[in-house]
Amino acid sequence: MNVLGFSKVVFGLAAMLFLLAPLAAILPLAFTDSVFLNYPIASYSTRWFNELVTADVWRRSIINSLIIGFGTTVLATVLGTLAALGLRRQEASWLFAFARTAFLLPMVVPAVVLGVGLQLMFARYNLANSYLGVIIAHTVIAVPFVVINVSAVLQAIEPRLEQAAASLGAAPPTVLARVTLPLAAPGIISGAVFAFATSLDEVVLTLFVAGPNQRTLARQMFSSIRENISPSIAAAALIFILGTIAAATVLNVLRRYRKPARAVS
Repeated sequence: MNVLGFSKVVFGLAAMLFLLAPLAAILPLAFTDSVFLNYPIASYSTRWFNELVTADVWRRSIINSLIIGFGTTVLATVLGTLAALGLRRQEASWLFAFARTAFLLPMVVPAVVLGVGLQLMFARYNLANSYLGVIIAHTVIAVPFVVINVSAVLQAIEPRLEQAAASLGAAPPTVLARVTLPLAAPGIISGAVFAFATSLDEVVLTLFVAGPNQRTLARQMFSSIRENISPSIAAAALIFILGTIAAATVLNVLRRYRKPARAVS
């Protein structure tokens, strides 16, 4: 290995250590028996994981996160897939380019700006402090991830496959259901995973649009840090990390078995 290659390896390891060091420092505290976040750990226990499922405030926040996360995933996946299908192979038109930018805009707009706007709109339509309002708010920032993933897969689909199905007498809805959507399934699933992860991790919008009954796990962690720091936060963080690892594993499996569809000459 030459000097340049060795330098790249060292830089990569240093960057990895920089990113993982905070996690390595906080996660072992999820298994402490103490009520304080401090080292050294005198004894180990799973009491804080038990608190997550027995304490009403934590248990309710987990249930709320799952309800809102699944609702956001369904709504964002449907809307994002329809948007990706509608914007497919329309890059030459400025109108479609503007529409694509509009769908991706929530990724760059500050969450505080979105939160204020959504709060004002929800108050007008009686959606404030409701599950539906939180799901809609999370969907706004989750749709771009679905659009990006589905669009990437749709670009890899050979158009002649759909043309061949149409030439054999398949109606457009049949081509969509029997050819296009099955080929785009990896992108749809990837987008759904990203949508669920985005909803699970969202705090700012939840602070603006959710009421006391819609307190999610991320919001509960944020409130606990401000009010009373305890190892239960580390336990909840470990759950987040395990969920992220599971999502990344699913995406890696999908990418490994995803093969762009090509027509046979």
